[in-house]
Amino acid sequence: MTEHHHHETPDWRLNGVRVIRGNDLDPNTAQTPGMDRRAAINAARVGAQKIWAGTVTIHPDAKTGAHHHGALESVIYVVRGRARMRWGEKLEYVAEAEAGDFIFVPPYVPHQEINASTDEPLECVLVRSDNEAVVVNLDIEPVEKPEAVYWVDPIHKHP
Repeated sequence: MTEHHHHETPDWRLNGVRVIRGNDLDPNTAQTPGMDRRAAINAARVGAQKIWAGTVTIHPDAKTGAHHHGALESVIYVVRGRARMRWGEKLEYVAEAEAGDFIFVPPYVPHQEINASTDEPLECVLVRSDNEAVVVNLDIEPVEKPEAVYWVDPIHKHP
């Protein structure tokens, strides 16, 4: 343990645990037709240095193009709806997740996110391992082509 003889104890009241209410998330970020994104945990709001967290609501039938997120790890928790994930060099693998399920996307994995429902929104909590928005778009012919409505959030830019 590092000892701090010459430093005052931090003001934990101001610099301690923070609760961010679900109805107080920050919509002050670029919005995109077909989805609604809101930040909960980031550098600007709470001083987070190593993670980002927020909510993403994706309209029915939305799909991303093929991409990966470099060295970032991502965790998606499905709150409502059904998510279909495709991954692999040709997006040849597929898995679905429903409310209560967690999805882990390791670094550099080529993947595509899809709202598996044609009539229900997909509501998720997204956590990523860094504040940087890393997206590497890949020239893969997706098994399920992206449609007019894209899944776009703070780390999935519009193609």
